[in-house]
Amino acid sequence: MGIFSFIKDAGEKIFGKEKEQEEENMEITEAKREILRKENVKAAEKLLDTIKAMDLKVENAVIDIEGNTATVYGLTDSQAIREKIVLVIGNSEGIAKVDDRLAVKIEAPESGFHTVERGENLSKIAQEHYNDGNKFQVIFEANQPMLKDPNKIYPGQVLRIPHLEKK
Repeated sequence: MGIFSFIKDAGEKIFGKEKEQEEENMEITEAKREILRKENVKAAEKLLDTIKAMDLKVENAVIDIEGNTATVYGLTDSQAIREKIVLVIGNSEGIAKVDDRLAVKIEAPESGFHTVERGENLSKIAQEHYNDGNKFQVIFEANQPMLKDPNKIYPGQVLRIPHLEKK
């Protein structure tokens, strides 16, 4: 799928204080580099645990974090799972880009994506993308298990907007 951009300061916190300090102080010693590398490994492990807990099945999953970019490798069963994994990673605080290197067993069209803005809700987003605010449930279901409640979205969050079959 390629590289996806996200809002770095939105989402669940996965990094420790060392990562925050790195961004404040650009002068990094070799010892600090090792601490930051360990922070990135911990954050990648936390993301893999989150993906597993959400039952998003991926074979041979690997996440490498360098700076604010996460690169994800592995094999998924479907395009939907692939996109959800990218969103779990990208909707994490400290991640600005996801380099998607996932392979898919069964190819399907890619979904569209939408970055939530202040004041938006799923009905408004459904109206924008489908010309029907009542189709908010389609967006909600497409973003489960990341979304638990259709009323709990936040600015900066990126959502999947699946293509609807024309009747």
